[in-house]
Amino acid sequence: MKSLDVTLRLPEELRLSVPERVAPGDDFEREELLSWQVHEAESVVDFLSLVVGDVESIRAALAAVESVRSFDLAPVADDAFYAYVTMDLRHEDEAWLSAVDGRRVVVVPPIVFGPDGAIALTVLGDPEELRQVVAEFPDAVSVEIDRVGDHRHLEGSLAGRLTMRQFEAVETARDLGYYDVPRETELADVADALDCTESTASALLRKAEGALVDAALVR
Repeated sequence: MKSLDVTLRLPEELRLSVPERVAPGDDFEREELLSWQVHEAESVVDFLSLVVGDVESIRAALAAVESVRSFDLAPVADDAFYAYVTMDLRHEDEAWLSAVDGRRVVVVPPIVFGPDGAIALTVLGDPEELRQVVAEFPDAVSVEIDRVGDHRHLEGSLAGRLTMRQFEAVETARDLGYYDVPRETELADVADALDCTESTASALLRKAEGALVDAALVR
C-alpha cells in the first residue's frame, strides 16, 4: 500500500466562480475539506470544511455564489471556522473528481484548497491504482506529484501540514538550490521569487520546516 501526495491546479473554467466584489483575496488563506457526501439523485453535494480566513468575507462570498444552496459557519478561532455547505454538483467539479471515482483508492482528508486555485490532496492505495489516478486527471488540470511512498499513518498527511503559501515557499527554495549542499542561493533570492520580504520568506520556511519535521517524527 502506497500513498500519493499531489497538487492539482485547475484552469479558470474549472474553478468556483466568485464575484470580484466579494472575492476573499487576502482574507482567505486556505480551506481544508474534511468530509463530503454526493447526492447524485438531487445533483447536490454536502461538505464540511475548516476554513482559515476572515469569516465575514467568506460569508459574503458564499452568499453571492449561485450554486450554493445553503451554508452555516461556526467560528472556532479568530481566523478559523467550520463551514457546512450544500451546493449544486457542478460538471466542473465532476471533471477532476472523476479521476478517483470508481478506483480502488481512498482520498485521505483533508483536501486543501488554496487562494490561487491549487488543490493539495493525499490518495492511498495500490501503486498501479495510484498511477491510473494520475493518468486520468483531465488534460486541462495541471498535476504536480509531491511525494509517493509508504503510508504509515493517516494523521499528518502533507496536504494538512502546510498552507499553500508555505508549500510554495519550500518548493521555490528547493528549486533555487537553497537546500543544496553547498547552498546555491540566498534567502534574498527566495524572497524575490516569492515577491515578499526576507523576514516573511524566512518565517514561511521556518514554519514549513517545523511542520515537516513534526510529520517525520510522528509515529
